[in-house]
Formats: sequence, structure tokens, C-alpha cells
Amino acid sequence: MAPIFSFLSIVSLYGTYLRRSLSAAGLSSQTIDIDHETTLHFWGPKPPPDAATANPSKPSLVLIHGFGPDAIWQWRQQASFFAREFSVYVPSLVFFGDSSTKSAERSEVFQAVSVGKLMERLGVKRYSVVGTSYGGFVAYRMAAMWPERVEKVVIASSGVNLRYRDNVELVRDRARVEKVEEVLLPGTAAQLRVLLGLAFSKRRVSVPDFLLNDVIRKLYSKNRKEKMELLKGLTLGKDDTVILSPLHQEVLIVWGDHDQIFLLEKATELKELLGEKARLEVIKNTAHVPQIENPGKFNSIVYNFLLGSSS
Repeated sequence: MAPIFSFLSIVSLYGTYLRRSLSAAGLSSQTIDIDHETTLHFWGPKPPPDAATANPSKPSLVLIHGFGPDAIWQWRQQASFFAREFSVYVPSLVFFGDSSTKSAERSEVFQAVSVGKLMERLGVKRYSVVGTSYGGFVAYRMAAMWPERVEKVVIASSGVNLRYRDNVELVRDRARVEKVEEVLLPGTAAQLRVLLGLAFSKRRVSVPDFLLNDVIRKLYSKNRKEKMELLKGLTLGKDDTVILSPLHQEVLIVWGDHDQIFLLEKATELKELLGEKARLEVIKNTAHVPQIENPGKFNSIVYNFLLGSSS
């Protein structure tokens, strides 16, 4: 028999808390048509009554989420922290949250172009980007396409240097499932447990099935078909050859030492591939989501990088 409170959605209640947290940090929920096909939802600074009240002295920062729950579930503690000194923008990538498109494009390049169009529509000419996991793919593409717009780049827990065999090893050896979508788009409580085990370093208390099923219903059910197409549409990891150009910007790579989605060796190799302007920071006792497991350390490292002078 399910617990008496199982009819309540704990996920929905916590989602309300997340939205209130971002509102308290001075951000507002907004939606904009970036072109005739694509609509993006984002959290950003509340639009001023007139242009004269805007604060141009604040640097702009874009937080780009990974595969999984919508952006506020992945960036809440960073959005609240950085909003004190930055104009923070937290977009939902296409097919996440309330963002959508009529376009048939499904690559991470398309996601990057979409976020770039969003910033252009908002009149933000210069900004830094922070991307986690899949969002790191998008951040890298943005930085490569627009060095004149993107100031600094943070790539967190993101195997931009992905090879085909990396996915094979993840699926076969660590997740022990048949397809990568069973890891990144869990459809059952058992699959979600596998994902949580890979994403977090600390052993979690046993979570009942009814709560995991609530997470799946509320956070993983929408646009499943389109999200599977996004996985297939990745231009990275198609074979075992990595062709990755160094970026013009300074790059900070942040990784958890126990990451089981993208192993730490990927971070070390990525630093070498991106060249002398890249540096690596490893956060101990964290896995694929260091921004959630140790937000204080993560925020401090990123803050110092963003506001530090160029070397």
C-alpha cells in the first residue's frame, strides 16, 4: 500500500520552491520567440520599466543546463548566487521546459544557435557561458562560433571530446543497460536509480518507487520522442576520432573526481585539447553534478575565474 501522502506530488512542491528561489534572486520567468520557428523559455533579470533603469555595469552570465530535468533543477544554487553580481540568464534548451521548435534540426549546434539568438534578441552583446554536461557541448559551440560575443567559458562535467567508445563503455560497463537513452532518459524507477548512482558520488538513502515515478512523470515524460532525437542528433561522439579546436577565450574546466558519466580522464584530455588558455579544477567527493553536491566550492571556483583578470 502506498503512503497516505503519495497522492501529493513532492516534485511539484519542490518545483514551486525552486521558482520562488529564482524570483527571490531577482529573476523572472520569460518566454520569447527567437525566430518564426523557435520559442525559448528562460529565467533572466526582470525587464526594467525603461532602458534608463537597466544596470549595464553588471556582466552577463548564461547558465546552460544538461540533459535531464529543466534548468532550474540543475542551476538553482548558482542562479541565486551569481545574480548578486551578474545579470544571469538561465535558458531552457529546445524541448526542455517550455522551449520548443518547429524546426527539424536536433544538433547541439542548433541549440547553441538558439541560445545565441535569444541573447541577441535581448540585446545582450557580451556574456560568459557556463555549461554542464550536454550544456557544455552547447557552451563550447557558442564560444567557437562567436568569440566576439562570448567572453569566458566554463565547461563542467562535459565530455566535449566524446568518442563513440565512451558511450559504449558507459552503457555496457557502468550503467549495464542496452541503450544510452535508458541512462539519460529513464522511464522506470529502476533506470532512474541507475542514473542517480552514476550522477552522485555519495550513497543516497533508499528512495521509494512512488517518489522516483513522480520524478519520471514530472521531469522526464515531456517531449521524450524529441529528446531521443536530440541524442541521435549530436554531432559529437559519432566515431572514435576527436576533432576539437582550441578556443580563443579563457576556459575553465570543472569536474567531479568520481564522475561516472564522463570519467575524470576525459577532463584531463579535454584540457590538453583546448590548449594553454584552458585550466582544470577537480572537486573532490563529487560526481557528475558538482554544482549540486558541493555548490559552495563550485560557485567559488567559477566566481574567481569569471571575475579574475586575464592571465
